[in-house]
Amino acid sequence: MSNRNHIDQRCINTIRFLAVDAVERAGVGHAGTPLGFAPAAYTLWDRFLKHNPANPLWPDRDRFVLSCGHASMMLYALLHLSGYDLSLDELKQFRRIDSLTPGHPEYKHTPGVEMTTGPLGQGFAHAVGMAIAEQHLAARLNSPEHQPVDHYTYVLASDGDMQEGVSGEAASLAGTLGLGKLICLYDDNETQIEGSTDLAFREDVGRRFEAYGWQVLGPVDGNDVEGIAACIQDAREERERPSFIIVSSRIGYGSPVEGTAAAHHGPLGEEGRAQLCARLDWPYTEPFTVSADVAAHMRKALERGAADEQAWEERCSSLRAADPDRSELVEDALTGDLPEGWEQALDGIFEDLSTPMPPRQAGGVVLQALSSAVPFLIGGAADLGPSTKTIMRGEDDFGAASPHGRNMHFGVREHAMAAAVNGIALHGGLTPYAATYLVFADYLRPSLRLAAMMGLQVVYIFTHDSIAVGEDGPTHQAVEQVMSLRTVPGLDVIRPADPHEVAAAWRAALERKQGPTAMILARQAVPVFAPEEAARAENLERGGYVLWESDRHNVGLILIGAGAETHLVLAAAHRLDDEGVGVRVVSMPSFKRFDDQDDAYRESVLPGSVRARMSVEAGVTLGWERYVGLEGIVMGVDDFGASGPAEELFRRFSLTVDAIVANARSLIKK
Repeated sequence: MSNRNHIDQRCINTIRFLAVDAVERAGVGHAGTPLGFAPAAYTLWDRFLKHNPANPLWPDRDRFVLSCGHASMMLYALLHLSGYDLSLDELKQFRRIDSLTPGHPEYKHTPGVEMTTGPLGQGFAHAVGMAIAEQHLAARLNSPEHQPVDHYTYVLASDGDMQEGVSGEAASLAGTLGLGKLICLYDDNETQIEGSTDLAFREDVGRRFEAYGWQVLGPVDGNDVEGIAACIQDAREERERPSFIIVSSRIGYGSPVEGTAAAHHGPLGEEGRAQLCARLDWPYTEPFTVSADVAAHMRKALERGAADEQAWEERCSSLRAADPDRSELVEDALTGDLPEGWEQALDGIFEDLSTPMPPRQAGGVVLQALSSAVPFLIGGAADLGPSTKTIMRGEDDFGAASPHGRNMHFGVREHAMAAAVNGIALHGGLTPYAATYLVFADYLRPSLRLAAMMGLQVVYIFTHDSIAVGEDGPTHQAVEQVMSLRTVPGLDVIRPADPHEVAAAWRAALERKQGPTAMILARQAVPVFAPEEAARAENLERGGYVLWESDRHNVGLILIGAGAETHLVLAAAHRLDDEGVGVRVVSMPSFKRFDDQDDAYRESVLPGSVRARMSVEAGVTLGWERYVGLEGIVMGVDDFGASGPAEELFRRFSLTVDAIVANARSLIKK
């Protein structure tokens, strides 16, 4: 065995045994994939991956995504051995609370982890978004002489990842877009929790990816380092298509349960570890052993990373001297800061508007204004751009022939769309948005949940809310989705009432750097706030605010509205005011923002002394009791709607001015 092969094998086995020992110590975890796939992961990290362990956030690093997040100990071993700020003691705390080595990788928690993975298919689909971001930024910021953006996106995916529908959506999109710097290493070990993959998964995955438009390489033996390296090199040289490398591995390689479902999860035990040591010629009985030669070899990543980053810094310096304008664009993208004065694009945008306008159309007007004011805004819809009003006029479509384009076309792939825009946000340099009908938020919920968990700045635009969708019927009428989205921790759900609130919602979403925003925009035309109410719409940033109030009476009734139904509340309040009832109207576009305010502000909007309260929203009523109390009335829709004209549906479900007034009168009499 050559010296190179010898150190390769020792490094690979160190990765394997760090995973085995951590799972053994924790009493739970997944060592099967690290045992089988360590050679491929090591080959990538040792010979190809461009990264700097001393600076995990260096912008021009390659991205590495472990889509099968249950194999987290393989990633933690690589991070520790490569010189990231992840100590051996932290590996010993695997899966323990507050450690840097949780059961599945967590973004912003462990140095070097590019995203939170665990739900299978998500890492693969998010990697597509990362590759989109690299290709787009390279097209806009690079020149033949200067290339500040030049890196690859690598993803390690399992059989389970390939079975999830989101990976199929994302792979089809990636092939269509020609993402040539996206490389997937597929761990084809033919084993999953219930047994052989043949039980439920018999397709030819390679041919499927060829049909998607990918370059397919392999199969290559999972222990053949040189063969794996040759495939990765071939993948790097293909710039027109993404590449899919099939690596035939054995789950639990070398252990007594090799190749069986039992290798997927759980510790090997003392006897199992001993047999593994004998099979792999591992001389160390002491757990968590890292020999000096392995440590020295793996830590060369620090030298390579420092040299790569220094070379990049020199390229950036050369660019600053040769092309200051382009260099400034690069700096803007790297910092992620909004351009100075960007918000001026929204000043007075609806000042002269007096006729009713659909909030979705108002969103389109705002987007056009922002497209020039925020140059790194990018996004699109799931084949619904014209309907959701989310196409930026004057901008090209993103694709293989025009990677500089800012209009994304995701096709009818809501789940992959959300994952892709998450990946764009994870990559950095761009502010992404994605649009579809509100009812289809259910199709992308897992990706949206991850965005909230990772605190990503993504804007999800959901149009066509509530039973107001009308004739399309209950399949397209979102009644439970808004309240369901409000339950997601970290997600800011904003349901604007009129064009002025739409503009304020966009401003709030772009100023919110930590966490996604779900903007709910009605399809139907709604009245525009009168000037005095419009002036208060800036208070949307506080979630809820006093929109209108009787000026002749003491307030004895509070009516709360959200979205389009706020106008029904306003009309009812004016009628009650004419009857001598002191009424306050509160617009509540965002529960989260309102709940985040201090006690004094919330009391100023919803004083505890006023017990007569009522909320009106064309969605499920559960959840509104937090604001109206047990004595209040919640008006809404606790059904799936029906097919028919919107006006008739609102009458059927008693969401009319007359019904609001009648309920208010009964409430006052209590």
